Amino acid sequence: MPVLVELRGVSKHYRRADTGETVVAVEDVSLDVHQGEVLGVIGYSGAGKSTLVRLVNALELPSSGSVTVAGNELTALPERDRRLARRNIGMIFQQFNLFRSRTIAGNVAYPLKVAGVPKEERDRRVAELLDFVGLLDRAYAYPEQLSGGQKQRVGIARALAASPDLLLADEATSALDPETTSEVLGLLRRVNKELGVTIIVITHEMDAVRQIADRVAVMEQGRVVEVGDVYDVFANPQTGAAQRFVRTALHDRPSPETIQRLRERHPGRLVTVQITDEAGLQNRIDQVFRSAGVTAELVYGGVGEIRERRIGSLTYELGAVTPAAVDDAIQALRAAGVTTDEEAAA
Repeated sequence: MPVLVELRGVSKHYRRADTGETVVAVEDVSLDVHQGEVLGVIGYSGAGKSTLVRLVNALELPSSGSVTVAGNELTALPERDRRLARRNIGMIFQQFNLFRSRTIAGNVAYPLKVAGVPKEERDRRVAELLDFVGLLDRAYAYPEQLSGGQKQRVGIARALAASPDLLLADEATSALDPETTSEVLGLLRRVNKELGVTIIVITHEMDAVRQIADRVAVMEQGRVVEVGDVYDVFANPQTGAAQRFVRTALHDRPSPETIQRLRERHPGRLVTVQITDEAGLQNRIDQVFRSAGVTAELVYGGVGEIRERRIGSLTYELGAVTPAAVDDAIQALRAAGVTTDEEAAA
């Protein structure tokens, strides 16, 4: 796919006014965003992800490096031209940022009015967008009359008003409950699939990445430490940061406290086996256990889907006449390409 956003060696440093200390928000980030994809950018608080999104839409300029969107190197443009380039970039926020004094229709129409779009065309576009986000019947309501999820739908409609190629969602679901979050993420996926809009989702929630993203970039201390297909990162995270995020989203591995509780009822050896969408994997695991002569009781785990591909892990209590038989079973699984970990005592 063609590259829509290109960051090369981007850094952003601040100098604190009170101490004169240099603060590194983003450091040497090079990243491509392909046209038509959804890229999740994830990191804990302070990782630099919100600064990164402000660099992408040139609300801030980098200390070094270049940012190119749709062929325009924003860092090389004068401010007037950057403002024009931003019209091709929509933005939605955690706190919605709606005008309380304007109706829902008025909020969506606002960027079109600023751009000088004639009223008849504005009205047509507003109706089209409100219908798309399911709020046409609330066109003349005011923001305080809407739920949080409805307000975010208005924010999405407003961000799409100028038909941007790129949509930036900065923690857009952090203020919403889980059910509403899923609805908003589903709407964003429709924006991507039906309208062809490229989306960058900034979040600290790996579950949001799992639901919507095609690829994920993991940030830590201002750097992008891992980038990959979302399924590949979930199935085989390469960095400690990615591993921590994956655990929070899948909930398929027992915590040390859970292992301790399991051991009170299951004195055998606890072994966790990774489950992927590989055909026949479960049958192969069961066959290994039978061939090694071990008993295998499922005691913990979870299996879900990412992009319609199975992923998760299952924890078994393995028992046998001799410890060597369990060792043989574990080695046979690993020899067969199955990722397997023995859970140590807490």
